[in-house]
Amino acid sequence: MINILFLASFFLLSTHAHSSALPRKPSSSSNSPQINSNSVLVALLDSHYTELAELVEKALLLPTLEDAVGKHNITIFAPRNEALERDLDPEFKRFLLEPGNLKSLQTLLLFHIIPNRIGSGEWPEGLSGDPTHSTLSNDRLRLESKGSGVRSVDLAAVVQPDAVLRPDGVIHGIERLLIPRSVEEDFNRRRSLRSISAVLPEGAPEVDPRTHRLKKPVSVPAGAPPVLPIYDAMAPGPSLAPAPAPGPGGPRGHFDGESQVKDFIQTLLHYGGYNEMADILVNLTSLATEMGRLVSEGYVLTVLAPNDEAMAKLTTDQLSEPGAPEQIMYYHLVPEYQTEESMYNAVRRFGKVRYDTLRLPHKVVAQEADGSVKFGEGDGSAYLFDPDIYTDGRISVQGIDGVLFPAEEKETKLEAKTSRVTKLVAKPRRGKLMEVACRMLGAFGQDSRFTTCQ
Repeated sequence: MINILFLASFFLLSTHAHSSALPRKPSSSSNSPQINSNSVLVALLDSHYTELAELVEKALLLPTLEDAVGKHNITIFAPRNEALERDLDPEFKRFLLEPGNLKSLQTLLLFHIIPNRIGSGEWPEGLSGDPTHSTLSNDRLRLESKGSGVRSVDLAAVVQPDAVLRPDGVIHGIERLLIPRSVEEDFNRRRSLRSISAVLPEGAPEVDPRTHRLKKPVSVPAGAPPVLPIYDAMAPGPSLAPAPAPGPGGPRGHFDGESQVKDFIQTLLHYGGYNEMADILVNLTSLATEMGRLVSEGYVLTVLAPNDEAMAKLTTDQLSEPGAPEQIMYYHLVPEYQTEESMYNAVRRFGKVRYDTLRLPHKVVAQEADGSVKFGEGDGSAYLFDPDIYTDGRISVQGIDGVLFPAEEKETKLEAKTSRVTKLVAKPRRGKLMEVACRMLGAFGQDSRFTTCQ
């Protein structure tokens, strides 16, 4: 019995010694790259490029970047915080942060990283070598160095070369965000009207003849054109305040007309020369609110905006009559989406084109003149002066150099002027006593002697 126990103990000890002498295989955890505190990724997260670091975390790119750093050195082009906070289009930023656009956000961030080390001393000079480098997004970046010593990456200037230096990478500060073509196309495709499918509603909706509103809400697919004509959707009249604008997204949640109208009015102010037009839309009338409501309900508008020089020619009498400012502006609102190119092509092909306006039943006439588009006829015409001031697919603003009036109004004003002149040159009317005296002188053939009897 003792011999058996001795042999078993000897066998166990020999097995343990043999297993300890064998070389150990590396564990699976040792295969993953180890990121130390001196890594360029840690430096990025702790640097003053906080906006870029937040986007990297939101895009769930840390594992991908850790793997890239474990394989080779990297070069990161980091936009300054102001470029991502204030200079970036708010709509484009919302697009990037939406959960459904995670792939676009990842592509955009990987476009800023080159999988090899390029310090400021290794920047390409002149025409030597290939100036383009492949990025982690499989796109290519062009690195250039100008004669003045200014380095650039595509369209962005390098404002802080070698901002962060680490053994496994380098970070250069750039002035703006780099946007790859694929992300730009995704963003434009989303905004494009071609992605909106027009579906006709089934059955005719009931309209309240008093309010010109639908009696019952009709279910309309997203992006479908409005059920009512734009004239029925407008406020009851210019002298009455329009209905309050809906909340963001409109009553059906398709468009945010209030924000779009606000954007185009701000664009007019920043563009310069159209302050009077913006003042009439916002302060003198309620048309800005009315336009926001129409766009929220799915309608499109083209605004023919007279510049300040043209608006200054309006008299006080033309603006002081009740509803006159609204009527003037309604004649400059076309219920279609037209750009400078579409209008010019139309007048080139058809000669004269009559566009409907929100001032029924008047239409504005457009024709080609001097290589541009002329609106109206005669002395009251106006030329397309500043094309495509604002175009977002729902609202188009075209600057013109005159205020337009319907043809009937021009004729009425001309008749009024003629009547005033006629009254000035008309002969004074003779009284009854003078009429009798002239008749008596006429019987004797003496009426020609007196001018009053002629």
